[in-house]
Amino acid sequence: MPRDIYLARVTRKFDWKRLFFIFLGLFLFAIVYFSPDWPDAIDPKGQHFVLTYEGKAALGLFFLAAVWWVFEVIPIGVTGIAIGVIQALFLIRDTRVAFTDFLDPSVWFIVGSVVIGMAFARTGLTKRMAYKMLLLVGEKTSMIYLGCFIMTAMLTLIMAHTAVAAAVFPLLMAIYSLYDEGDKPTQFGKGLFIGMAFVAGAGSVITLLGAARGAVAIGFFKSIIGREITFFGLSEYMFPLGAVMVILLWGLMMIMFKPEQKTIPGLRQRVETLNNNLGGITRREILTLVIVFATIAVMSLRSFIPFLEDLNKSAVILIATLLFFLLKILTIDDLEEIPWNIVLLFGGAMSIGFCLWQTGAASWIAIQWLAILKDAHWFIFVMGISLFILIMTNLIMNVAAIAISLPVALVIAPYLGVAPEVVMFSSLAVAGMPFLLLVGAAPNAIAYESRQFTSGTFFMAGIPASLLLLIVLGLFVWIIWPLMGMPVTIDNRAPEILTISDQTIMIGEKFLDIPLDSFISDDKPIEEINWSFSGNENLMVRIEQRVMNIDIPVTGWTGTEAIWLKACDASGLCDSAAVKYTVLAP
Repeated sequence: MPRDIYLARVTRKFDWKRLFFIFLGLFLFAIVYFSPDWPDAIDPKGQHFVLTYEGKAALGLFFLAAVWWVFEVIPIGVTGIAIGVIQALFLIRDTRVAFTDFLDPSVWFIVGSVVIGMAFARTGLTKRMAYKMLLLVGEKTSMIYLGCFIMTAMLTLIMAHTAVAAAVFPLLMAIYSLYDEGDKPTQFGKGLFIGMAFVAGAGSVITLLGAARGAVAIGFFKSIIGREITFFGLSEYMFPLGAVMVILLWGLMMIMFKPEQKTIPGLRQRVETLNNNLGGITRREILTLVIVFATIAVMSLRSFIPFLEDLNKSAVILIATLLFFLLKILTIDDLEEIPWNIVLLFGGAMSIGFCLWQTGAASWIAIQWLAILKDAHWFIFVMGISLFILIMTNLIMNVAAIAISLPVALVIAPYLGVAPEVVMFSSLAVAGMPFLLLVGAAPNAIAYESRQFTSGTFFMAGIPASLLLLIVLGLFVWIIWPLMGMPVTIDNRAPEILTISDQTIMIGEKFLDIPLDSFISDDKPIEEINWSFSGNENLMVRIEQRVMNIDIPVTGWTGTEAIWLKACDASGLCDSAAVKYTVLAP
């Protein structure tokens, strides 16, 4: 043995790639932040949407966060913190508001979902459920994929996809531990967890219970179009699309992440032994099941029982958290194991989403995008809206993506002869399947906790999955939904207000009444036209029995006022025109 031992000098390789993406994010923020004013966006009614200083800064911040999240230049939760810090430093939003978003009820819902998963794991319920499922699907890894995906999708029919992901996650961990006991990620692990996140989204579009976005979209549809979409009316059209997507996503995972092993030899025997070793169900397991099913029941019944409507779902799921600790199912050690990286990631996602929304940047983007499509073929219009919402739902809350885009799209649709139903259903379909970024949906972030893949791997898997979704949606919009009876086009043209002459009178004289039906052209009965007016300050305007009457309430008033008339048909198509009324002094 040598008398002296010399250790080789450790060579540290500088990570230039990481440095590049750090500065790329900062550069994108700076170039947008310091750029000159951007042009206004103008909606079909002529309303201008100004991109303010704060809105422009929010866009820049959004680009920075997207680069840092995708390439993980720092932990994704710390990028979330950076979102709040930059808003405060650059006065994009009030500091208190920017950081309060990290405590949004939706973030707490994630915490509650994670705790449910922990309770399942600690009590052994996940192992019990995993073993039962593996005994059912057998030893083939392809069938294990399929069994896990179908189970996840079916659970989203009755509970929120976030809660489903949290409940299924420990079960998948238990299954994965039987496949590989090493620390290194495997193809099977990537496909299992990424696939779980994808199918949780695909399943959640089928019923109103899968996510809140469905109720929001139906609310907009009713208020703008005046028609109701029922609970089962939604599922009738969304079930075949969701089911097809689950099967196709299974096939995609088999191609992209083909398991290293076709079968797990001896798995059934091992599972039978492990299942027998668990013994009978324990009191802690029963208590956990009672708490979880009661929580699911209350959240599900909120859609049907008016008395429960006002209950916040985050509060309901956090009651389960309290009960787990009160009944000593979980302990302080479990509390300290909550994945705060994921919680901060979602807090940052909420903060940037609200930032884009509240600064008007999101509305500006939506109007600009839809303005491009205003003269397009109906199919291009529908798919264009879908593509926009698909992009937005990866970046902000899917409810916000719907709230920003759907009202404008529903207003534009009748002008292009597009039925509003196909716009709403296609928007809901893509809003539920954010396959590109971890921040797009809670199941994506929960799956990331498995440490089987990076955010870059998730993004690369999301590209073909998103293309697949658009192709499937195109087939449904073009062929399948019309065959099922969904209207996709309408045969109607907008009403047109004919020229109404301006009027000028002297003090003491009266304006002529206007029989409005004589000044409208439409392909539908003119009795169905709804007239309204605006813009008058000193003149008194009345429309009675479809005749407009103008009075001068202040004696001796002189001047000119323009009164805007608006005529809308039953499908929401409108036209407007201004008429000037002048009173002159003698």
